[in-house]
Parts: sequence; C-alpha cells; structure tokens
Amino acid sequence: MLRGDDIDTDRIIPARFLKCVSFEALGDQVFEDDRLELGGSHPFDLKVHQGASILVVNDNFGCGSSREHAPQALMRWGVRALIGQSFAEIFYGNCLALGIPCATAAFAQIDALQQAVAADPSQCWGFNLQAQKLTSAAGSWDLQIESGPREMLLSGRWDATSQLVAQDAALKRTMADLPYLNDFVASLH
Repeated sequence: MLRGDDIDTDRIIPARFLKCVSFEALGDQVFEDDRLELGGSHPFDLKVHQGASILVVNDNFGCGSSREHAPQALMRWGVRALIGQSFAEIFYGNCLALGIPCATAAFAQIDALQQAVAADPSQCWGFNLQAQKLTSAAGSWDLQIESGPREMLLSGRWDATSQLVAQDAALKRTMADLPYLNDFVASLH
C-alpha cells in the first residue's frame, strides 16, 4: 500500500537509474529517493510488506514523464497488479505491455482497502481478474478494468512481441506483397 495522489514516475524510479542497459536491477532502485528520505519507514522497506505482489495506490498514479522504467521497476520489485483510483494513461499502457493489470475503484473503496491493509498487513489477498474482485478475510472489493485491456490480459494478447513472433509467416507474406519493400520503382510526373 502506498498512500498519496499524483505519485509520478520520477518518484517511482529516479532519473539517475535510467541509464541502465537492462531493466534487471531496477527493482532494487524503485522509490529509491523516497525510501532514503524516510529512512526505512517507506512501505517498500517495511518487513510486513515484503513479498507483497499487489500495490494499492491512490489517484493519478504514474503521472509525470512517460518512462517505461517505472512499471519495469515495480515489476522487478515483485508487483504483479496495481489497484488505485486512477492511473496516468502512458503508465497504464506501459503496465499493460508488461501484463500488469491496473484496476480502479472509487476513492471510498480505495480508502477502505488501504485501511484494511494497514489494520492487518499480514493477511492474504486474492486478485481475480476475471471477476474483477479483490478479496481477503477482511472483505471483498469490486474493481474495474476497462474491457479491452481486461480481455487482452485474460487472453494473453497483451504481449505484442509474442504476437508478432507467432505471426512470423503471415508477416513475411505481407512484406513480400508490399511494393515499397520489394524494389518498388515509380515514375514521377
């Protein structure tokens, strides 16, 4: 759980870590500046939250610059689903490209959910993408995920690279039929 509106990508992964050749080390650097400033009391540093894979946030999470490193850092930390009031559009798309669902709920539901997490951080939570629900011993919360992204996640079609690789033969046939890729000659008048 991470409280606060407008948590931007610069806070999620500070700019100095964007020079990496791969995304592998970004998990250790997620919220680095916030964690240093809070001296071990940041939610990502608290023992009770270690191993948590669902991150509950507030409004406009992931705003700011459009760096794809932010969802990569969260994923490498271990986050597999996000639940919040709203998400910045580009951040949402970058999460979707990694197969990380971003579910939404109204302020009152998010507040109640954050209170339930705070009351017993050790409880087990279940995220059901199909039913759009989050459940625990503390209760059940209805979530919303837009139908297009939800279908993509349920079907596995969120992974554009895999889709392209799977369609290699069809892509090659299409490329062979495109005149501008095959010695196309045109005369100008």
